[in-house]
Amino acid sequence: MTAPGFFTSEWAGAVRDALTAGPSEQARAGKLQKYWDSFEKVKGKYASSWALECRDLPGRPSRPGGAASLVVAWEDGAVTACQTAAPDTRVHATYTLGMDYQDWKALHEGYDAQRTVMYRKMLLTDGDLLEFFKSIYFFVECLAVIGGVPAEYP
Repeated sequence: MTAPGFFTSEWAGAVRDALTAGPSEQARAGKLQKYWDSFEKVKGKYASSWALECRDLPGRPSRPGGAASLVVAWEDGAVTACQTAAPDTRVHATYTLGMDYQDWKALHEGYDAQRTVMYRKMLLTDGDLLEFFKSIYFFVECLAVIGGVPAEYP
């Protein structure tokens, strides 16, 4: 069985399932239980949405400044929506974060999600920065989960 194409509706469905399942036991074993307790506390009341953009996605036409988006919505700790949006689609989300295609691919190949955020490979382009960073560890762990979802990259 082949992996779904990157930034396709099939991939978005696999991302939804992975986010619902949460970080793997292997990921959890690498950090203290107190860290995961904090993660679960944030997750339990999380109610925001993300538009995670992929700039310069090969094979997808885009307008100048346009990017394909993975839109993930959360309500009370559950993923309520997870879908892709074409570059020319207006997306409404609490936070919009953008990353270049090569950095998405690197994340998928094992590049650390915390470094992805810390080294500004993924940038917050819309939304309240302070509010976003109040739950940064939750976001980073979710980004790691997303990076672990198999996909065929163009």
